Amino acid sequence: MGENLSRDNMIKNSDEILKILKAEALGDKCFEHILGYIRPGITEKQVSEEIEKTLFSLGAERLAFDTICVSGINSNQPHGVPSDKVIEEGDLVTMDFGAVYQGFCGDMTRTVGIGFLSDEQKHVYDTVLKAQKAAIDICKAGIRCDDIDKAARNLIDDAGFGGYFIHTTGHGLGREVHEAPRLGTGSEDILAENMVVTIEPGIYIPDKFGVRIEDLAIITEFGIINATNSTKDLIIL
Repeated sequence: MGENLSRDNMIKNSDEILKILKAEALGDKCFEHILGYIRPGITEKQVSEEIEKTLFSLGAERLAFDTICVSGINSNQPHGVPSDKVIEEGDLVTMDFGAVYQGFCGDMTRTVGIGFLSDEQKHVYDTVLKAQKAAIDICKAGIRCDDIDKAARNLIDDAGFGGYFIHTTGHGLGREVHEAPRLGTGSEDILAENMVVTIEPGIYIPDKFGVRIEDLAIITEFGIINATNSTKDLIIL
């Protein structure tokens, strides 16, 4: 999520928003399928390939970006590449994926547990979820993107994990998966009605694990319309 984000067409029209909603709906449907597919003994690559196969079967014209599926220690990499690592009980698995529908992108991330999780893993998940909700709660037209980032970052800081939130809280999305505005520290962007942005705080603990939760938010004058309908309750498969 660099500084050189496209600033063209930050505000979407109704047709563009509808296409983004449909792209994100493909992601929701894919996640529902993948919950029945993940199990101990299969690899990250197998899961990512199943995600991609499912998105195409549902009607995606292409992928919005390279699918991420990382598990266990690999989940401490925000943009990790799926590997031959076998998914095991006790792992957290983070999946970040998106379809393109009629030229517009979807983007969602969910983190699930396999078999059982430690109290520390559950606490980190809960912290990320609270941070995401804190950011979502203040999103509306007229709010500075820097303040949205602060809402998530302050909660994570207060929980003692500040050094482990190592990317921005979100970014705009449309024809490209990374567009302006930038929801990050020092951003001077201001939200406007019908912008579409991701809200995706995360915690990544070196040599342990990571958690990210990402929704796609359509900005209105009163708050957001959340385009991502998959549950954010902690799922342990």
